[in-house]
Amino acid sequence: MNRKLMAVFLTGLLVAQALSARAARDTEVVGGDVTVRLLTDGTGIDDKSFNAAAWRGILEFYGDTWENPRGRGKNYDVVTAQTQDMYIPNIRQATDEGNDLIVTTGFTFADALGEVARQNPNQNYMIVDVDWVNLPNVLQAVYAEHEGSFLVGAAAALKAKADGIANPTFGFIGGIPGATITKFEVGYVQGILSVLPNAKIVDYYVNDWGNPALAKTQAKNWYDSGVYLIYHAAGGSGFGLLAQAKEYRAVGMNVWAIGVDSDQYEYGLYTATDSAVLTSMLKKVETSLVYGLNAVKNGTFKGEVITFDLKSDGVGYASTNPALTAGIKAELENIKARIVSGQIKIAATYAEARRLPGFPQDLHAIDD
Repeated sequence: MNRKLMAVFLTGLLVAQALSARAARDTEVVGGDVTVRLLTDGTGIDDKSFNAAAWRGILEFYGDTWENPRGRGKNYDVVTAQTQDMYIPNIRQATDEGNDLIVTTGFTFADALGEVARQNPNQNYMIVDVDWVNLPNVLQAVYAEHEGSFLVGAAAALKAKADGIANPTFGFIGGIPGATITKFEVGYVQGILSVLPNAKIVDYYVNDWGNPALAKTQAKNWYDSGVYLIYHAAGGSGFGLLAQAKEYRAVGMNVWAIGVDSDQYEYGLYTATDSAVLTSMLKKVETSLVYGLNAVKNGTFKGEVITFDLKSDGVGYASTNPALTAGIKAELENIKARIVSGQIKIAATYAEARRLPGFPQDLHAIDD
């Protein structure tokens, strides 16, 4: 074979190999494992809450466990940004690595993700808890927090009735006020009032996701003044509430806490089997992660806003604590069915909730 023919042959071989590699890659994306990077804020996947749920979704998709993440470093990984000025560099790096899906968690990522996604229209991105990054390559997952919070509010009131508490007061501790946290609060309050229309409600915002000391102090003051139960949607700050409820139940006080996002039962344990966390509002971020990963795998991924609600198993309540009795759970399941069927309508904004008969007018919730 002369040199000219050899050159043509080698060129054809290289082109064929490149096309074969591309075809294999396309097959891998549609029919095999996808590659994903989870990008979080400084709390990372050990936040025992929001980010942890996202990580669980990735592990579930790959059939791995927290203790044995076999695909980590190969198919999936997590990158934590200690400060917000690392958001854009982290998103760009994950993009340059050629991951099939890049996931960011929380509204603080919205601007950074929007900037990078516009510059990379062929990259698939997903953001959790945001619905205003309207780009064709960004899947936005939001949740019906007001529906899950209605259930835990009803659980709180049903438990107070079962305990024979006269004129109970219920508290809510939020992180940074805004439309999302407002859904938690107004849903919770509506759930309480559906069972105990004359219940008193108090609320407090830490204005920080990572200051458990402030939440603990507020919880102590409220419990000391007779507040029966406190629900938090405050991220890492909420662990201050759980700690205080745990301390007080350990010395015999009949007070309770309700956790958020993940089942926080174990963080309220004050004996081997007794927890101060009556239940938790489950914001099933893992459900949305599995959805997004399957969309990439099946070739159906597109930019859209999807609300994960009770009907789609996007929110719920934890039933780990035996103190949430079979009778209470039966009532909660009945309420859940009525929400799913549309018989129970739940306001998702403070403006809407304030128009409901008997709804408190002096809460600190805000609508964006």
